[in-house]
Formats: sequence, structure tokens, C-alpha cells
Amino acid sequence: MELKGQQLALACARAAEEMKAENIRLFDLRGLSSITDFMIVCSGNSMPHLKAILRDIDDKVQDETEATPHMTEGRSSSRWVVLDYIDVMVHVMHEEMRDIYELEELWGDGKEIVWAKEGEKSVADSE
Repeated sequence: MELKGQQLALACARAAEEMKAENIRLFDLRGLSSITDFMIVCSGNSMPHLKAILRDIDDKVQDETEATPHMTEGRSSSRWVVLDYIDVMVHVMHEEMRDIYELEELWGDGKEIVWAKEGEKSVADSE
């Protein structure tokens, strides 16, 4: 039951939330990017926290959807790791790196998707 696009992006965001990732933002980049359709940016506040977020997104998304990242770029020690699911790119960044690179500003033309925890109704669920 592998999911694509928005449903996969929501599964990734919810998995990050379960591991207490901070400031999780989800953007619809369809029509704006030739690289991916959806982008998630979230933060961790320490190296162990970054590792836990990455591990849990990978594990929980695979368990729920059978989707695995096509590629993983970076290491938690670099304080910025990207999980590339093709249709969805998940950027897990240390808060300092996030402040430096400001991905949300770079992709500011993308539509931000309001999402909610599992069981709660979100704007994305009603589309």
C-alpha cells in the first residue's frame, strides 16, 4: 500500500511529530519544483534528537505505508539530513542550521499545508 504525494508527506510529518520534532512545516511545491512535489522541514535540538527523528520517520513511514527513502543525504553529525522519497523530501535540521539556510524563505512561493496529528481533522485531509 505504498502512498505517493500528499498522503506520504502527511505520514512523514506525523512521524516527525511523534518523535517531538520541532516547528514542522509542510509545503506543496507542485508546479514550482522539478525536484519534488512536497517538502517537509523540521528541527531537532541535539544530535541524539536528530538521529531519533530520522530513525522514527524512516521506520514509522515504512511500517505504515511501505515507502522507503530513495536516498538519504547527509548525516546527523552534519546537522542537516534529507530523506528523499522522490515525491516528498524531508529536511531534518538542527535549529541552528535551519536559521542559517532558511528553506522556508527559499521556497516561500510554495503553499503551506496545515496538517494535524493522527485522528485530528486537518485542512489537507479535507482536500
